[in-house]
Amino acid sequence: MTIYDVGEEKDVAFIAMDYMRGQPLRAYTEADTLLPAVEVCTLLAQVAEALDYAHRQGVIHRDIKPHNLMYDEQDGRVKVTDFGVARLADTTRTRTGAILGSPSYMSPEQIAGEPVDGRADVFSLGVSAFQLLTAELPFQGDTLAALAYQISKQKPKALHELRPDLPTVVSRVIGKALQKNPDRRYQRGAEFAETLRKLSTRLAKELS
Repeated sequence: MTIYDVGEEKDVAFIAMDYMRGQPLRAYTEADTLLPAVEVCTLLAQVAEALDYAHRQGVIHRDIKPHNLMYDEQDGRVKVTDFGVARLADTTRTRTGAILGSPSYMSPEQIAGEPVDGRADVFSLGVSAFQLLTAELPFQGDTLAALAYQISKQKPKALHELRPDLPTVVSRVIGKALQKNPDRRYQRGAEFAETLRKLSTRLAKELS
């Protein structure tokens, strides 16, 4: 979202930003509110492109989740919000051992408190995609330790079992974003965006 001004007036700090119609994509993560798969892929391609831009400016979001993605149904646009825990991609400023963000959406390296790059945001977007398609998170645990173990060591839930109506290619596309090893994920947001757009086109044909 565009920030127009930042300042202080009579000891009150303020940020002036875009007024955004719509609501967070979190509203579409329940079984009875899921968006069509084609629409999910199209919207998240926009997010992946936005993240690619941020990453090229040296900014890692670190808290990508449906709650922070504002969707305006009137014009079909989605915007990335809440860069509150974002950091500059400068390894000299990295603080290891600190966990910042929402654990359920974190990459293995992030939840371990290790240095992260843009591929951590790609993982989080993969988790968001999984949830927006199935109404479930791919990794779950009753405690932070249990959740961290699931994210770091266990395979995600099988998307095709939760959504047997979708072709298996959907599982493969999302599965690549959820790889434990960052080197095996989409290396850039632009790569993930291109794949999501192709998937959206394919689904539109197959599900029509």
